[in-house]
Amino acid sequence: MIPTGLLGGSFNPAHYSHRHISRFAIRALGLKEMWWLVSPGNPLKTGAADMAPLSARLASAQRMARRAPIRPTAIEAQLGTRYTADTLRALVRRYPNRRFIWVMGADNLAQFDRWRDWRGIARTVAIAVIARPGYDVGARASRAMGWLRRFVRPAAKAKDWTRWRPPALVLLHFYPDRGSATRLRAKDPGWHLSHSNKGLRDRLTRRPLPQEVH
Repeated sequence: MIPTGLLGGSFNPAHYSHRHISRFAIRALGLKEMWWLVSPGNPLKTGAADMAPLSARLASAQRMARRAPIRPTAIEAQLGTRYTADTLRALVRRYPNRRFIWVMGADNLAQFDRWRDWRGIARTVAIAVIARPGYDVGARASRAMGWLRRFVRPAAKAKDWTRWRPPALVLLHFYPDRGSATRLRAKDPGWHLSHSNKGLRDRLTRRPLPQEVH
């Protein structure tokens, strides 16, 4: 079983914080790879006016992931899944030789109970939460954490996660830089125009993106 991390998001655009958090999680969890699941659309951010095309967001993720054990993919567009719970179940079926762990920030844990079938997510794969300053208090007091608290495992044993039976949650403490997609978009609203769609292929599936999501 190949230990593989999954980090989902819009990557609008991908930035150094995504890279730094991923490299930290790879070391802390003993991962062989981290997959960045570049979402066709976040159900909690419906109709975002500044959302760049999927092809541009995938291209920015591929550029940011260079020379690192990080594999950006838009596989959700090919699977036809919209919600994380459905994506995870599909990936577990499709890649039986891998053991997956879902990686997310404490800001996502704070709103995790708003996700479709969030308990199903926790029952499908282990979860690693990256501490994020300003969100930790809300995350620990959240409705989802009230249910997940009984499944928390010690951070000192984070590399043993492949032997844990979900639900299982580990809280990792990391001090990220100040990079953010919001700040980058404010600085350069037309960032996506510099990413060419020509010859772009998904580095996981080796297939071009579906035409309708360009």
